[in-house]
Amino acid sequence: MLHGPAADLKEDKSAKKKSKLGLRFFFVYLFVYASFVFLCVYKPELIGERVFFGLNLAVVYGFSLILLAVIMGFFYNHFATRLENKYNEEGGEV
Repeated sequence: MLHGPAADLKEDKSAKKKSKLGLRFFFVYLFVYASFVFLCVYKPELIGERVFFGLNLAVVYGFSLILLAVIMGFFYNHFATRLENKYNEEGGEV
């Protein structure tokens, strides 16, 4: 019943670069989300304005945050895969 990993796990030479990339995406999302919170707290009249198909800005902004998170996830996956392929090849240097 001793089960080990299915694949040989090696050192991930791209881990530092992927961490920096993840932090960049995090701070971009944090800024966008903090802007939403700021508007909700300090400009409630603006957040209640109808802007798109009868929906108010809060709803549109909220769905946009969800969509942005999904899109950023795809971008992170794309760029992290490129970094892994670049640095984890034989002889790849960071």
